[in-house]
Amino acid sequence: METNIARFIFVSILVTWVLSFGCEIVNGDVFPCKHPAIFNFGDSNSDTGSISAVFYPRPPPNGVTFFHSPAGRVGDGRLVIDFIAKYFGLPYLSPYLDSIDTNFKHGANFATGGATIRRSNDSLFISGISPFPLEIQTVQYSNFKNRTTKLYRQAKRRPEVKKSFPFPRPEDFSKSLFIIDIGQNDLAAGFRNVASEKLRADIPDIMNLFALDVQFLYQQGARTFWIHNTGPIGCLPSTLFDIHNPAPGFLDDNGCVNSQNDMAKEFNRQLKNKVDELKAQLPLAAFTYVDMYAAKYSLISNAKKLGFYENLDICCGSYKNGVRTYCGINLLPNGTQIFIDPCKDPSLHISWDGIHYTEAANHWIANQIIKGSFSDPKIPISYACFRN
Repeated sequence: METNIARFIFVSILVTWVLSFGCEIVNGDVFPCKHPAIFNFGDSNSDTGSISAVFYPRPPPNGVTFFHSPAGRVGDGRLVIDFIAKYFGLPYLSPYLDSIDTNFKHGANFATGGATIRRSNDSLFISGISPFPLEIQTVQYSNFKNRTTKLYRQAKRRPEVKKSFPFPRPEDFSKSLFIIDIGQNDLAAGFRNVASEKLRADIPDIMNLFALDVQFLYQQGARTFWIHNTGPIGCLPSTLFDIHNPAPGFLDDNGCVNSQNDMAKEFNRQLKNKVDELKAQLPLAAFTYVDMYAAKYSLISNAKKLGFYENLDICCGSYKNGVRTYCGINLLPNGTQIFIDPCKDPSLHISWDGIHYTEAANHWIANQIIKGSFSDPKIPISYACFRN
């Protein structure tokens, strides 16, 4: 009898907790999380069109593979965030800063190309740094939530409006999935502007700012966090093009810059520690730390086995005879404009333009992280709403 009572109490508590996170229990069995919406924060690795809407639109040949025309993304097609949305049966996320043909019923994408965790004094037009760092993205989310909640309360008085309400309902926000994929540009800016010792010393401050932004989202009701660490920045072909006759040990076995990847590993080590701290500090939240570095490095290391060309063989753009040409329109020193076409089959390439990944590479990476192969805890994304 006591055992049955204890089990009843436990299941009752579990049901209450799970339902608040958008999960479902039937006959004592726990079913995957049911997220009504996704809210994404990050940089160009997951920007689906915000920078393109605010500044200059992404030019051709971006979007050539899937959308068949530029679609706000840097790449030939879909990004990892697109495949995650598709996995949950949700529409591709509309960029928050785009006012044309957007759909925010099932979430919004606050990521902007060039975004950082820490505010930067750089300009988008000088160094490509976004004026929308993570802090601003979280404030934009707060504004979105507050304004749509107010609109919903007004719509409740009009049944015909409530039925077709084009935004998440107030109760949907706490059941949504919150994805954060940012940090690469903090490292890139550091490599450009300061010595490695200074950059390494700055990482704790960057982590503290990251934690403040996550805590702010938590205060706004966010409960399920799916956090990506930063990738192997030392493997980006754009970096490797400028290296000639490297000293022994400068590059690793895959041709990546050891010092830059070591910095990324240190960044990720501290990020992992910070996520562990947040787990203890925010008791109602579920956190999953995703090792994007390991996923991407695994792809680069096994490129040929997986059917890809080697990492340096980018699809769009080139570096020949000391001359760098970029994907799409290039302005030569003599004032002539030339257009650089993409490769014939982007699906065989890992890198699209030397910085960003192709749709095929993003698809492979997404498949790995969705099933939990590189997660801590090692759970598929469909169970991310469960607290450890």
